[in-house]
Amino acid sequence: MSWFKKILGKESKEKLDEGLEKSKQSFFDKLSRSVAGKSKVDDEVLDNLEEVLITSDVGVETTLKIIKRIEERVARDKYVGTDELNRILREEIAGLLSENNSDRTRGFEIPVKNEPYVIMVVGVNGVGKTTTIGKLAHQFKQNGKKVVLGAGDTFRAAAVDQLVIWAERVGVTIVKQAMGSDPASVAFDTLQSAKAQGADVVLIDTAGRLHNKVNLMNELSKIKRVMQKVYPDAPHEVLLVLDGSTGQNAFEQAKQFTQATEVSALAVTKLDGTAKGGVVIGISDQFQIPVKYIGVGEGMNDLQAFDKFEFVDSFFGK
Repeated sequence: MSWFKKILGKESKEKLDEGLEKSKQSFFDKLSRSVAGKSKVDDEVLDNLEEVLITSDVGVETTLKIIKRIEERVARDKYVGTDELNRILREEIAGLLSENNSDRTRGFEIPVKNEPYVIMVVGVNGVGKTTTIGKLAHQFKQNGKKVVLGAGDTFRAAAVDQLVIWAERVGVTIVKQAMGSDPASVAFDTLQSAKAQGADVVLIDTAGRLHNKVNLMNELSKIKRVMQKVYPDAPHEVLLVLDGSTGQNAFEQAKQFTQATEVSALAVTKLDGTAKGGVVIGISDQFQIPVKYIGVGEGMNDLQAFDKFEFVDSFFGK
């Protein structure tokens, strides 16, 4: 189908296939057991398929939508063999995601203008937030952009130190302050520095505490207000980083953060080391926020701009 026209480079597509191998293997092992001895897709097969999708971290609501689509297809076609399930799943899930999320841009498109594109990065500690910032900085620099990083997670020395290492590794400027400094002050200094340098992109890290949503909301709101003293429309993006290996916990984090601040984009990391890759399908369907990036490896280039159709093709492809 035209949906599956390849738009990733060969190397990137191979990396995506490889990164989703554990999720794919786990899914098809369950699927094979659920249809064993069955030649036709009937109610029992659909019940089993529902369980397979839910236990593959696709999520209950998205699973029910997928099952409904397949039920309608079975009723329309009269006979659907279990050997066709793989292809049908691929087509119906791609169709579902196409309907529910019209965003087709892959990654961030940085406009050419006289002020930097400001991306505030949020997410709980341990999801790969700092690494995602470093990899994004690398991508932007590779594309000829001048990048400035802001070490706004001032409550954890490790977060600042890690971001400094990434800045040195990528070869970009970083703005930081003493531990315990006001994160909003770091954001302000970062934007002032970016303005002076004529930067194209600013990436600002934030603290990842989620124990009190009100405190989180207040802190992120303050950072935004202070940034807007330098650039009235900053931040241009609020990127929420989620750890794909936590499965349904990633859904909960997404709910918490979307209630605490206006999230405009998602990145789902650590998909290469887990069998829970199905969570990306559910997140892409359930939240009216585009998944912009997925992490499929440790390498500098292993943060990929997300394309839902390529993802479904890799997950359900032979």
